Amino acid sequence: MLIYLESLGCARNQVDSETMLAQLRSAGMQTTDDPAQAEAIVVNTCSFIEAAADESIDAILNLARHKKEGRCRRLIVTGCLPERYRQEIVDSLPEVDVFLGTGAYDRVVAAVRGGMAAGACLLPDPDAIDTLRPVSRRPLTAHTAYLKIAEGCSRHCTYCIIPKLRGRQKSRPKETILAEARELIGGGARELTLVAQETTAYGRDQTPPGNLADLLRALAGLDSQVWLRVMYGHPESLGPDVIQALAAHANICPYLDLPIQHASESVLRRMGRRYNEQTLLRIFEDLRAKVPGIALRTTVLVGFPGESEADFAQLKAFIAKVRFDHLGVFAYSDAEDLPSHGLTGHVPAKRAQARVDELMAVQRDISAENLTRYLGRTLEVLVEERQEDDFWMGRSIYQGPEVDGVTFIRPSTQAALAVGAKVRARVVECMDYDLIAEAL
Repeated sequence: MLIYLESLGCARNQVDSETMLAQLRSAGMQTTDDPAQAEAIVVNTCSFIEAAADESIDAILNLARHKKEGRCRRLIVTGCLPERYRQEIVDSLPEVDVFLGTGAYDRVVAAVRGGMAAGACLLPDPDAIDTLRPVSRRPLTAHTAYLKIAEGCSRHCTYCIIPKLRGRQKSRPKETILAEARELIGGGARELTLVAQETTAYGRDQTPPGNLADLLRALAGLDSQVWLRVMYGHPESLGPDVIQALAAHANICPYLDLPIQHASESVLRRMGRRYNEQTLLRIFEDLRAKVPGIALRTTVLVGFPGESEADFAQLKAFIAKVRFDHLGVFAYSDAEDLPSHGLTGHVPAKRAQARVDELMAVQRDISAENLTRYLGRTLEVLVEERQEDDFWMGRSIYQGPEVDGVTFIRPSTQAALAVGAKVRARVVECMDYDLIAEAL
């Protein structure tokens, strides 16, 4: 049987998609990049915010036409969309044969083979997701892979639906993660990016407790040539041992993604976050002092219920003061099943979007100035794609996959460039978010 799988949403979803593909291949099925040729189509969905849910529904409806016009006989929808909307989504999408929630990925083979009744919707308790079982998968890109170290989240941020969709935090055993990392490295991975809902809380739910620093040290010892990168940290669970690990190993990227969401204490309290601007300033000062040259990434949420002009001005001033290397800005997305829905002072969508645009204008100038520190420097760059006009595109240790700027590489007669290779390149030009470098 020929299978097409469409993966939507975040990096954690991508890991789930790769795992399902591995299960399908192990069952003797083959995969295709052309949905028109597929006999079964799987759509792994996201519903974190309204726009993501809309994108998921559009993708399902677009792919459903292959049941009429193509070879497709089974359409399976998995992940967060059925987990969040349940019978409502089942009733609204009769084109779908089977719905699998976030705790039912292990049933994908049976769903594809037709072992379930039409319209079946399997929604096991997300807290029962098995994080103990070893995972075997082939990343969508061989040279760089996401490594999921935990599932779920035990926090209760008022704007976030993840605990409902994924259950409480369940850290994977260190040895299971190491075994998966070895397999990924053996398959050609030159970079492993650690992901979870809260990577810096890794191991705190285990008995005896584990911690991210120990895991990083163990991973760093597997292959000194493989980069390790940490995404999705949390200010409340970032400990000094993790900062020490970032500084102590050359193959752990001097890079940290630490979403703060806001700088105003009143907004943070309404969000369910228990820190303030001064705490954040100390954290970022400490990171820069102990990890020289570190690239700092964060994300913030504007237009949250009750966010005043003064709150927004405080956040804007904070961004200008810290001068992050990479920044994501999002407008609050409301929904009736969020605790924040019941808060007062909802901000009009148009005003929230204007705040997004204003912050990104500030960040564009910050990024352009920050990048000038790389001018004339020689960086190691992981080559990812060949561009037109004989340019290549890649990333340095200071640039995360998919969410940050990139490094465009001009080849030289002495440098043999290929996707997945690491090359030394001298930075010759800076743009707002990207670098241009000449291969040496």
